[in-house]
Amino acid sequence: MKKSSNHLHLDFFMDQLLIDTEQFTLSSWEFFVRLLVSIGIGIVIGLERQYSAMKEHTDGYFGIRTFTFYSLLGCVSVLFYFLFSPWIYIALFLGMVILTAVAYWQTALKGDRGLTTEVTALLTFVLGSMAAYGLISFSLMLTVIVTVLLSSKFKIKTFVGKITAEELYAFIRFVVLALLIFPFLPDKNYGPYEVLNPREIGWVVLLTSALGFSGYILIKTLGNHRGILLGGLLGGLVSSTSITWVYAKKSKADPSLSASCATAILGASSILFIRVGVWTALFHAPLFRSLAVYLFLLLLTALGVTFYTHLKEKKLATTPTDTTTLSKPLDLISALVFGGIYVLILFAVSYANDYFGDKGTLLSSALAGISDIDAVSISIAKLTGISISLPLAEVAILIACLSNTLVKLGLGCYLGSPQLRTLLIRGYGFSGGCCLLIILLILFS
Repeated sequence: MKKSSNHLHLDFFMDQLLIDTEQFTLSSWEFFVRLLVSIGIGIVIGLERQYSAMKEHTDGYFGIRTFTFYSLLGCVSVLFYFLFSPWIYIALFLGMVILTAVAYWQTALKGDRGLTTEVTALLTFVLGSMAAYGLISFSLMLTVIVTVLLSSKFKIKTFVGKITAEELYAFIRFVVLALLIFPFLPDKNYGPYEVLNPREIGWVVLLTSALGFSGYILIKTLGNHRGILLGGLLGGLVSSTSITWVYAKKSKADPSLSASCATAILGASSILFIRVGVWTALFHAPLFRSLAVYLFLLLLTALGVTFYTHLKEKKLATTPTDTTTLSKPLDLISALVFGGIYVLILFAVSYANDYFGDKGTLLSSALAGISDIDAVSISIAKLTGISISLPLAEVAILIACLSNTLVKLGLGCYLGSPQLRTLLIRGYGFSGGCCLLIILLILFS
């Protein structure tokens, strides 16, 4: 069947090239789509700005139509850039800068000296240009980011108003560590067994610091008022052992909180398997893929036990509200100590594997799991495929998880109330038993 003349004309229109140069090619259909995207960008940003102005009862020169025109002009300017001269694009952009500056001068005379709307208008021009050039995904992603930042004005002000001097200095120290120290560390192997790599050690310290810092911010922002379960899960981002230590003591001081403390401890411990997955994925992806199913089963078991404990004892509604588990926003000393533990475990595992074979690796993993699961996860992942086989690495990490679980069970039973002891034995009995079964399955399969 032959196409109708209307269809032929439509196909010709869609395929017709508006711009055909070595640098840039644009068909009529592509221009139509990119024009619509540019209009959408202007409408979304303009809607937020106009709503914000009406909510604050302020008069301004920028609304939905103005922002749409800015985006459209940015889109059309790209055509002028390739059809005529790049100078036309530059001239139009400078014209927008001057026009925006005049608008800002007028609003500043009325007492409104904020630059957010004016800068956003110029950014909208650029976003329209990006859409016209074909960077549609990036322009839409930036539009979402800009809109979220604009609409979060009051939340950001509230959050900044709560920042203490110690937290600000902690953030500055972290930035110095991430941008001024870490990039200049040498990426070479040194020492016995060639396992000392300053860049990798720095990466471990940096990630540990970021984990602790982000956990501090999350707990401070959300708080434990949303429930002890959430507090335990967030605290597990930093250290499930410290959560066990603090809440076990709390249960002994006030036995009525035993069920709530058990929920927090078990919830924090469930995050252990997520952290192991993150470390192995970062340092040895094949090991992560091999462990993923086992870690997922262990996570489901731990979460199931946590929710069961929470629901079983829901009549005890009293929940801790302090955040003493995160006394420092950024504990660089602890991060450096963690890096030292990581190095020692690297040496211990390499030495044990060299002199005692597979049994030495498993023994060193069990001993290392007593103090910290993260360091042994990174060390084993780093040595997998070099001095440790993949099946042996799986068993070693799972043994470290089991060892760490037993340590927390011992701490909880020793420091906590009798009620907490009963709940932890029941909870860790399921998760620890599941971990032991998986280890046996791998060993005898």
